[in-house]
Amino acid sequence: MKNKIYNQILDNEQIKRPIIKNSIKAFIIGGLICAFGELLIMLFNKGFKIDLDTSKMLMSFVLVLITAILTGFGVFDKIGEVAGAGTIVPITGFANSLTASALESKSEGIITGILTNMFKLAGAVIATAIISAFIIGSIIYFVRV
Repeated sequence: MKNKIYNQILDNEQIKRPIIKNSIKAFIIGGLICAFGELLIMLFNKGFKIDLDTSKMLMSFVLVLITAILTGFGVFDKIGEVAGAGTIVPITGFANSLTASALESKSEGIITGILTNMFKLAGAVIATAIISAFIIGSIIYFVRV
């Protein structure tokens, strides 16, 4: 009986999240980030006559640089408040996490602060990516054999 009353009170007091609205905003802003990346690839490839693989690499570099600068000035966090998960497009989300971690620990010094703390969050992402790639690669290898 107590659990039932507690759950009823919890349901009444719980903040209602606009899931559809948030999903649409995340989709649009994430899509705009991806579209900007594609525009950069086309600019480098067609405009500057750089081969496609190098254009893709330069696009990643520019997106990481822009994200790091915007994170440093606190702008990327404001974009993230509006976009929610839309800013977690892999390259920008990764750059944001590295830059934010570095900024938070800069007062501890370069070695003991920035370099040791910057990869705490990123390390988990990298490890998960490596393990996932190994598992999926193994499945694909054994299915084809």
